Amino acid sequence: MANRYQRRGGKSMGKFEVIGGRELAVRLPLVEVWEKLQAEVERLTGEAGLKILRAILEDEVTRRVGPPHHPDPAGGSVRWGQQPGYVVFAGQKIPLQRPRVRTRAGEEVELENYQHLQQDGRMQRAVAERLVCGLSTRKYRRAVQGVLDGYGIEKSSVSRHFVRATAKQLQALCEKKLGELDLVALLIDGIEFAGQTLIVALGVAGDGSKHVLGLWQGATENATVCKALLEDLVERGLNQERRYLVVIDGSKGLRAAVERVLGEGTAVQRCQIHKMRNVIDHLPDGCRADWRRRLRNAYGLTSYAEAKAALEKLWRQLCEINPSAARSLEEGMEETLTLHRLGVSPLLRRTLRSTNVIESCLSTVRHVTRNVKRWQGGDHIARWTAAGLLEAEKKFRKVKGYGELEVLRNKLNPELHSQEQVA
Repeated sequence: MANRYQRRGGKSMGKFEVIGGRELAVRLPLVEVWEKLQAEVERLTGEAGLKILRAILEDEVTRRVGPPHHPDPAGGSVRWGQQPGYVVFAGQKIPLQRPRVRTRAGEEVELENYQHLQQDGRMQRAVAERLVCGLSTRKYRRAVQGVLDGYGIEKSSVSRHFVRATAKQLQALCEKKLGELDLVALLIDGIEFAGQTLIVALGVAGDGSKHVLGLWQGATENATVCKALLEDLVERGLNQERRYLVVIDGSKGLRAAVERVLGEGTAVQRCQIHKMRNVIDHLPDGCRADWRRRLRNAYGLTSYAEAKAALEKLWRQLCEINPSAARSLEEGMEETLTLHRLGVSPLLRRTLRSTNVIESCLSTVRHVTRNVKRWQGGDHIARWTAAGLLEAEKKFRKVKGYGELEVLRNKLNPELHSQEQVA
């Protein structure tokens, strides 16, 4: 026997219509009907949107002039017919007859809403989003299927829209204020395009979030370019009074710039992966895997004393096998153990011991720029790099071990920790 709620619910299930004592089931091919009507529905939707835009323009004209055939004598303006124009709709330009208004002295009156509908940036954002995702300017027209007949999506037009959109992105990135960011670590690395190097700075805040801080263009990773980037970060709010953990790949120019701008006491962590790679490259192919394992085990030790003793033992062994590899290991060895010396937890140390965090960001830049066949002068490289960095920033997650970042900040800035305890 059916339950009470089942009997009551069944009363509303009118699937059949009774005619002449017989039940007739009415079945409509809904999928087939939708396939035939879909294009028409989309067209009607687009036309409805255009009617709304026309209504917006007509409303402004009415407020300025008055109702049709009943102009406001105190308004000072009159209707002056219509003129072919366009608005940005669905990511492309759509032809539209725009109303005209003139003063009684014959001067043209610009409609604010009409200018806004042309320059609201939606088309630029649509172009930038599609090109960043890999769509080329040559295939843009084929890929964009509008519900209305539009124009302005040819290769040259798409390129101009992308230039404007990425120029705004580059300006926003270069003017980004950093004073409100509670930064603990800075990661700095470079990426090269067509003989030009762009130095990129990435910040890790106390809550584990990552932020693209800025970029600077130059010929190489020399001290001058790196110093200019760091000085720009300071001008935009990076606090020189605080100490940060700076993670670099071992570039001498970058190391010198960090010392000049942020001070000699800055905690610098040299990338352990770069160090192992540099040492192994001096050795024959047959023994590289074994030495890679030895170096990894040495850096994997938790204690600073144990890790340093293990590296010194490997250095003595390399002196007998390959003095060049030994000198490579000895150079900057102490700075590869900065996190060990600070007593950072293994999970957070694994995140900050290398430049992998920023290199992952730069790999997104390379993926975004894969369709660029010819680099030009000016800010061409910087604009594309900024677009790639902002695309990577959309996918940022908190770094592993972010719960220990506050401890690291207190170790780098003990005076701040004491002030917080007093407060």
